[in-house]
Amino acid sequence: MKKRVLQGVGVIAFTVSMSVSAQAQIEPLPLWEVGVFAGTATTPAYPGSADRASRSLALPIFIYRGEVLRIERGDVGARLFRSEDIELDVGFSASLPASSDDIAARKGMSDLGTLVEFGPRVKITLARPAPGTRVRLELPLRAVLEFNNGVRQQGYAFEPELGLEMRDVGAGWSLSATASVVFGDKDLNTYFYGVTTPYATAARPAYDAQAGLITTRLGLSMAKSLSPDVRVFGYVRHELMEGAANKASPLFQQTTGTSVGLGLLWTLARSEQRAAAR
Repeated sequence: MKKRVLQGVGVIAFTVSMSVSAQAQIEPLPLWEVGVFAGTATTPAYPGSADRASRSLALPIFIYRGEVLRIERGDVGARLFRSEDIELDVGFSASLPASSDDIAARKGMSDLGTLVEFGPRVKITLARPAPGTRVRLELPLRAVLEFNNGVRQQGYAFEPELGLEMRDVGAGWSLSATASVVFGDKDLNTYFYGVTTPYATAARPAYDAQAGLITTRLGLSMAKSLSPDVRVFGYVRHELMEGAANKASPLFQQTTGTSVGLGLLWTLARSEQRAAAR
């Protein structure tokens, strides 16, 4: 199987994070957990792509919920400040590289390398309307670095996200619903949608990308514990790109896209010590 674009494993990792985080407000969780994740996901190759990519994999999972260092929710964070309703951290996340040979619109263009994002993130609990329920706003601003025969900065991303987390919505299921908008500066949008003269063809004219909206995302995740050590989950995310800043790019092919993921998380070991309540 060839390398694939940014969101494939990212969707799976995000699904794992939602299955864990939906429980975090209910009871103190172990300080650390070690386990195995197995899952499958299908997703558009990138926002606006007509090509889809699927990935099934199994990999080890390590979760750490320290007062400062946090390794969960699909990324790594160093928490700088926390009160009952507000948290500030510096977050890190990464996504896999992709071969342009897998994407019809990008054939002949340079591959997309491994992307590492890092930067400050504010998390605000807006309301707790009922026990086990939380409304949350996240405001992350991240620099994007590409690792591909060297390191290059590829711009900045801003993705404000509003989320609703609920536990025990029926038959022991937990639910997380999110809505977010993703903005990129000119450099990041050029990375995804720009076509320079050397890569221009009759079917793919040169294009100068602009800063602005990349996509709007609506997500729904459900998780259920089958036993103290085994959790199952499912995830659906729909992207709406009608107002995207770079719809005119020849690499932008459609204005909607849906991602689906299913998986299982098996905890092999956990600490007796509990993390501080979040």
